[in-house]
Amino acid sequence: MRRDTARDGNTTPQQRRQILIMCGGTRTELDYFDGLRRSRRNSAVRVTVIAKGVAPDQLVRHAKRIGSDYDEMWCVVDADEFDIAKAARLADELGVRLVVSNPCFELWLLLHFTDHRGVCSSYKQLLPKLIKHVPGYDKSRVDFAQYKPGVAVAVERAERLDPSGRDHGRNPSTGVWKLVRQVLPG
Repeated sequence: MRRDTARDGNTTPQQRRQILIMCGGTRTELDYFDGLRRSRRNSAVRVTVIAKGVAPDQLVRHAKRIGSDYDEMWCVVDADEFDIAKAARLADELGVRLVVSNPCFELWLLLHFTDHRGVCSSYKQLLPKLIKHVPGYDKSRVDFAQYKPGVAVAVERAERLDPSGRDHGRNPSTGVWKLVRQVLPG
């Protein structure tokens, strides 16, 4: 699934920085980044979000294959069941930025509400913590409006967990904050 946008404003499409976001999940990340893109209009950036439910290394290869027209290519993946080291090496080789959430993207969502620092080994372990803040959470239908007020604080909290945004083995950690900063107006 693909969501592509060009924004109205003073900047022409040729002047905009083109960012491709490839999501390893099929819905959650797509819904979140599409909502972020729509709510935080940044006339200097054009964002395309594509969800493709494949392993991280395959996602990186796909981003490189279709990303030649983009200034930046980002792949958003979970660490919970994948060989992230392999994907990270490949991303470095191909010039693709890899954003890993350990254990999963729901950590990023949780950081919109609380400064979570405890180890979570899986989505199942993290889910009850998120549901405390988002009753009825459904990963197949993420409503960005629930997260919008906490984006700035989530960036701060995530950066404290992983200041480099590249310590993929650290649990909990998420590099999503680096990508969000690229999408938001400066």
